Amino acid sequence: MTTRTERDSMGELQVPTDALYQAQTQRAVQNFQLSGLAMPTRFIQAVLAIKAAAAAANQQLGLLPAHKAEAIIAAAQQQRQQTDMRQYPVDVFQTGSGTSSNMNVNEVLATLASQQLNEAVSPNDDINLGQSSNDVIPTAIQLSSVLALEQQLLPALDHLINSLQQKTQQIGQMVKTGRTHLMDAMPVTFGQVLSGWQAQLQHSQQQLLQLQDSLRQLPQGGTAVGTGINAHPAFASSFCQQLSHDTGITFTPATNFFFGISSQDLSVSLSGQLKTLAVSLMKISNDLRWMNSGPLAGLADIELPALQPGSSIMPGKVNPVMPEAVAMLCAQVIGNDSTITIAGQSGNFELNVMLPVIAHNLLQSIELLANGCTALADKAIAGFTVNEAHIQQALHRNPMLVTALNPVIGYMKAADIAKKSYQQQRPVLEVALEETELSREELESLLDPARLCRGGLVE
Repeated sequence: MTTRTERDSMGELQVPTDALYQAQTQRAVQNFQLSGLAMPTRFIQAVLAIKAAAAAANQQLGLLPAHKAEAIIAAAQQQRQQTDMRQYPVDVFQTGSGTSSNMNVNEVLATLASQQLNEAVSPNDDINLGQSSNDVIPTAIQLSSVLALEQQLLPALDHLINSLQQKTQQIGQMVKTGRTHLMDAMPVTFGQVLSGWQAQLQHSQQQLLQLQDSLRQLPQGGTAVGTGINAHPAFASSFCQQLSHDTGITFTPATNFFFGISSQDLSVSLSGQLKTLAVSLMKISNDLRWMNSGPLAGLADIELPALQPGSSIMPGKVNPVMPEAVAMLCAQVIGNDSTITIAGQSGNFELNVMLPVIAHNLLQSIELLANGCTALADKAIAGFTVNEAHIQQALHRNPMLVTALNPVIGYMKAADIAKKSYQQQRPVLEVALEETELSREELESLLDPARLCRGGLVE
């Protein structure tokens, strides 16, 4: 590999000839050979967007010559649209402020702008003008999270909710045996089951939308410690106006820069809500797996789409692979939240020092959940069918139907009928005809599974 000589404040260093980055990035590459994980593409693109908006703001404020600002903006836009991640090789596990990633972007843009102008453009004095890694990286975390939510997760969540609504229209009136403790319980309709799943998802949707408002309040302008040293007093507002124009999303300066730089409470809150959504998706996935279990010795309420052979040794076996994959994905998100929780408490005095791993885990969680919602909607919810004959057979033999007789014959008598029904493997109605003075017509009305799904008192 051929190299060229670059220089930073610590001296000279050899950098690959074809690299757009310079000495500080190369030092980080050599120092942080820890995981092989680079910062997420969305995060790098967020930093690029920040640099473009900062250059425009500094030009507007008379701090950066127009030709340099235009060259920086053009380079940032080109890199956002065609992000070559080979130019952003810094490991996730780096300096806790993310300074290496900030300087990585600064150096790439400085190289490109210098090439365009045939004039030296400084990564520190020009690209990083009025900024610090300490406000750029927290801002990039919020910006990339907002964009990932807006473009990935919220649309995917909408898609899954819509798929449940469509499925409800198809099968909502069908009655099945409800289950508590994995044991037979009172009847429910498929519409009622799906409405519970839908409400879980809508709750997460509402919480994420509320968090969006807070995430759009950016700490950019606080610079090193929150005081705004070396930034123009109007930089923060000018920056947010430009970023809003560039992204089509309204951003405003944070009401307190010290909060935005010294803590990552917003990231912890977002991660907590992502964990909640993961728990919901895991619940839905496990319900699908249980209802699909069989086809002969399980519950067999439904049949999920057959996506692939399920066994390398058992011919014809088909497994609920998509709910299983989504459940594993959810486990990863829950683990990511634990990391973010630990990282969030590492705000020592004026700066959190676990910013890169927070960015990595947040964006991974958002992407995983978005993909999980889409996969569950398209490859599980949309295509499952109901084993209606099997459901009806089990439903009418369900001893828990006797619950409806409690107000008429009392709990103890009803319990006797339920036990005898189960022991003799006979429908509750047949046993109740023998054990009570109620007529068949009365019992058919009282024990009608569809009526029992409506709840309320016996009429």
